[in-house]
Amino acid sequence: MRILITGAAGFLGSHLTDRFLADGHHVIGMDNLITGSLDNIAHLESEPRFDFVEHDVTEFIDVTGDLDGVLHFASPASPVDYLELPIQTLKVGSLGTHNALGLSLAKGARFLLASTSEVYGDPLVHPQPETYWGNVNPIGPRGVYDEAKRFAEAMTTAYHRYHGVDTRIVRIFNTYGPRMRPGDGRVVSNFIVQALLGIGLTVYGDGSQSRSFCYFADEVEGIYRLFGSTEHQPVNIGNPNEYTVGQLAERIRAMVDPNVGVRYLSLPTDDPKVRKPDITRARTILGWEPAVALDEGLTTTIAYFRSLQEHGGLKPPPVLTEAPEDR
Repeated sequence: MRILITGAAGFLGSHLTDRFLADGHHVIGMDNLITGSLDNIAHLESEPRFDFVEHDVTEFIDVTGDLDGVLHFASPASPVDYLELPIQTLKVGSLGTHNALGLSLAKGARFLLASTSEVYGDPLVHPQPETYWGNVNPIGPRGVYDEAKRFAEAMTTAYHRYHGVDTRIVRIFNTYGPRMRPGDGRVVSNFIVQALLGIGLTVYGDGSQSRSFCYFADEVEGIYRLFGSTEHQPVNIGNPNEYTVGQLAERIRAMVDPNVGVRYLSLPTDDPKVRKPDITRARTILGWEPAVALDEGLTTTIAYFRSLQEHGGLKPPPVLTEAPEDR
């Protein structure tokens, strides 16, 4: 196949690019590099089946030649990013999704939308099945990301129903692994970087809020299988093993530096108290479930951040703040 991956220089986009190339496909990677990095795809510089295009998908997308698939992964995807880039986040979820779908329609290509567990907001149902409609504050500081993805799902479904575009929607839960940005504000990267630097791990709230952490290789495999399926409804891809943020902090302290402390800050507005996917549909439809245990994935991820540290690539992650009007 010849496919386009938007956001290909990002954490998940770059790993997904590797997965398609490993199966012999041709990949066109597109990214505006606002949050993506060329370092994530530097190993593909001499790969003849990979082409990189620097482009903002909120502008018209034009790709020469046939396309078999479009996978839309372009978007800021961490609290630090979408609090700093609220308008860009909304635009890539709306205009960017519209442009990517328009390209799929024009090329007769299959389309996969990278959606998120954030469409469930601060859930009142636990664990979260795909049938749950969510509990999202549309005007809260996180709403720019949550609502952008909810709109993107609605747009994708409309293109499927009205134009007959062959669509897929993946709801991605917390994912971690090599190529995460050290300062992206996500809990796994924050804790690892802070532990490596010997500074206090920042826990927001009392640490009792829960998350489910999926290693990137498992996440990519689930997405790859969904793309190859015939399923048009949203599918959760994530790890159903649930940990509190406090438990994760203790796990990383034990693995990196047991002497490092923990500091507690206020819980940000609308921060979800629980997060755990119901993966019944993924198991049934795709024959997929995660295989990498948390300790195994953390070991590889810590090694990645150690290598960055050896090259002077680590600095303390930013402290998460609210939107300017809420400070």
